[in-house]
Amino acid sequence: MPLKTTRFDAADYIETPADVAGFLALAFADNDPDEIRDAIAVVAPSRGMATLAAKAKLNPKSLYRTLGPNGNPEFATVLRILQALGITLTPTVKPLRSRSSRKAA
Repeated sequence: MPLKTTRFDAADYIETPADVAGFLALAFADNDPDEIRDAIAVVAPSRGMATLAAKAKLNPKSLYRTLGPNGNPEFATVLRILQALGITLTPTVKPLRSRSSRKAA
């Protein structure tokens, strides 16, 4: 008897604002723009694409395109989407290497 599987969708497990923040924080930690876009694309359906588009003042088709695999959203658009998700960006200081380790590198 073949094993029956279902498609995994992380959005199914993102239920609270804390879940959204935690999921996005992991993506932002790597500083990879594509990973950040992909993480936002996972979170967006968990909040409803039409609702999110309206809150971000975007056309729903534009939102899908922006968050798609070939999307390259402008920073202002990312900020509008994050704001619609209830997420704010907070700058933090990244620990710098010591002077001695910089000279060795």
